[in-house]
Amino acid sequence: MFDGLVFSGVDWFRFGALAVVFFLLVMLIISFRSRARVFCQYLKHMTGIELKPGRVQALYKSRGKAGVRDLLIDLIIQQDLDDPDQQITPGDEPKSSIYESGVFDG
Repeated sequence: MFDGLVFSGVDWFRFGALAVVFFLLVMLIISFRSRARVFCQYLKHMTGIELKPGRVQALYKSRGKAGVRDLLIDLIIQQDLDDPDQQITPGDEPKSSIYESGVFDG
């Protein structure tokens, strides 16, 4: 019945190479599709700001990288303004940066 389907070693090598190429292509597509989700997870972990991946994707499609960057800056500013314990007045001393505290010195 399957007498015509005899594969030689070269045919198996080509089939394996094609399978690897197909697998890498699928992984590339998955990585591009999950960029918004990974960005939102990273943003929540680093700043506490939660965004929906769909919102980020829609904003990226309509306004590009600059639109997502502007949204992020607006959200960080809004989060700082919403903090009731943080009061900044013109006469206040500037808060020292964590980078100047010696935490990162070897």
